[in-house]
Amino acid sequence: MSGHSHWATIKRKKGANDAKRGQAFTRLGREIAVAAREGGPDPDSNFKLRLVVDQARGAGMPKENIERAIRRGAGLDKDAEQFEEAMFEGYGPHGVAMLVKVVTDNRNRTISDLRRIFTRAGGNLAENGAVAWSFDQRGYISAPRGGIDGDKAFEMAIEAGAEDVEVGSELIEFYTQPGDLHTVNKALLRTGLKPETVELIMKAKTPMSLEAKDAMSVLNVIDNLEELDDVQSVYSNLDISDEVMRQIEAQAV
Repeated sequence: MSGHSHWATIKRKKGANDAKRGQAFTRLGREIAVAAREGGPDPDSNFKLRLVVDQARGAGMPKENIERAIRRGAGLDKDAEQFEEAMFEGYGPHGVAMLVKVVTDNRNRTISDLRRIFTRAGGNLAENGAVAWSFDQRGYISAPRGGIDGDKAFEMAIEAGAEDVEVGSELIEFYTQPGDLHTVNKALLRTGLKPETVELIMKAKTPMSLEAKDAMSVLNVIDNLEELDDVQSVYSNLDISDEVMRQIEAQAV
């Protein structure tokens, strides 16, 4: 399994407080605004907007907040701040490659904040192209495993049209081509599966494994990056074995 999903499992166990929830709404609102600006305010004809609106609804974001963000992005709110979406590249501790997706109204501030976190961790913010080549964009769906066995999960993935599936002790993760994400998600819903996450991600071509202590140092950097208001998502090539994950979970409790 990937470090991405494992860390998500830890965070879910620890629980999200109200401050984190409010921060999530802020991030989702920005992403909705950018999607509406780029592809128009109608989720039915704007796939990117539909995807982030579904995420917002799943996170419990109020309907009026979603509609306000769409109006802001579509230019219907005259006082709206102008946000831009960007992807930054860097190296974390132990040479782990990272991509950081941001939505910001002040690019210089964002770069300064990212550089500070990378530098303090012994890494560095990299030039464009230094890291991106080692990732592919994929559709990503995760759902609680429940009582589903591995063979059944693979059967569901094939029938739904997924490109790959990874079965962990708690989560089932499905990967798709970017354009197939919506179709595969609908097919999985028809099987009775209840996805927790449906999004486009950047998936590492060559994952890197580390011992528990070193992996934890990388996860701490990811956590610090995600604390920044401008940061939407952090992707890395860190891969964590189940044994290392158990050690990390014991420390995180």
